[in-house]
Amino acid sequence: MTSAVPAPSQAKTDPIATALRIEAVELIEVSARLRFRFETSFGAQQDLTRLLVVLHADGLEGLGEVVAMGSPGYSHETTATAWEVLEAHALPRIVGRSFATPSQLLGAMAHIRGHDMAVAAIETAFWDLLAKRAGMPLWQLLGGVRSEVAVGASIGIQSDVAATVASAQRHLAEGYKRLKFKIKPGWDVEPLRAVRSALPDAVLTVDANSAYRLADARVFDALDELGLDYIEQPLAANDLHDHVALQRRLRTPLCLDESIHSSEDARKALATDAGRVINVKVGRVRGHLEARRIHDVALAFGAPVWCGGMLELGVGRAHNLHMSTLEGYTLPGDTASASRYWEEDVIDTWLDAVDGTQRVPDGPGIGVALVREVLERRAVRRTEVRP
Repeated sequence: MTSAVPAPSQAKTDPIATALRIEAVELIEVSARLRFRFETSFGAQQDLTRLLVVLHADGLEGLGEVVAMGSPGYSHETTATAWEVLEAHALPRIVGRSFATPSQLLGAMAHIRGHDMAVAAIETAFWDLLAKRAGMPLWQLLGGVRSEVAVGASIGIQSDVAATVASAQRHLAEGYKRLKFKIKPGWDVEPLRAVRSALPDAVLTVDANSAYRLADARVFDALDELGLDYIEQPLAANDLHDHVALQRRLRTPLCLDESIHSSEDARKALATDAGRVINVKVGRVRGHLEARRIHDVALAFGAPVWCGGMLELGVGRAHNLHMSTLEGYTLPGDTASASRYWEEDVIDTWLDAVDGTQRVPDGPGIGVALVREVLERRAVRRTEVRP
């Protein structure tokens, strides 16, 4: 019988086990304009800047995207703080060094407390490098089980109730599997009642982005009557205790987003019944490795997960799609068609949904490449770090 264990010479050339030397890193901040004004409980956005990270190793490019926004609404991190952390504190620890695994790479940046979105851009770019060198799509390296994922649409706060209903009808007609509505105090029950009346069988959810307190429980009592799939992050991100109290009051599952930064957060939340669904954002949790751990914890509890969006360009969107192929991602994510958001993307293909389903890019790594001509036109600033 032939042994299945590779000989030492074979092990040394294993494309996954062999360390990659980070020869250079590009940071590129680009301007981007949404097709529409997108409003949430923490403000409205249309003109943005996005920060891209390109790792160079072994003749390959690994692509990552910082998902932080220009202002500290969703998170304390911003594009500006991410640039500072990457340029001054993260890149000097990795450029010129060799790493075999994402864990090793993260270990080199363990001195950075917080700033998970900045670190995640490097970590995800490294996963892209590993998958490209192995000649396989990233979803296979991550342990995914499918090459297509169901997606929903996220609908921002509209000008009035009629506009909200019209937007919901339009997106449902386009085939999206779930409609999520941003809410805030004073804009919550009335528009959702109208949408439910117009679309009695649609899968609907709401997202409060931590805008409410437990004292506002009557709002959620009213929403509880509308047959929502879940209510996302109603209370403060650091207040699992009040989420437990609110979940006990409601039939509708609570979904936690801003509260979850690690697999330990997920374990504690699910064990105490602070929520029953988890929105996993790869950037929020420091990258794919921790996102996969959160997925595994949720799977052990029988809790569904889905992949949230942060208005990513094509690089971040591609990473989200690959992560969404794991077994526990049973609910539609936020990775709607890129052309719904942008007139121009920075990658060489449009990641668009067909009847509410996104096909995961099938090339090596994340399966997309940067369009350098677009980067040249839209670059706000850029730098390259070498040893």
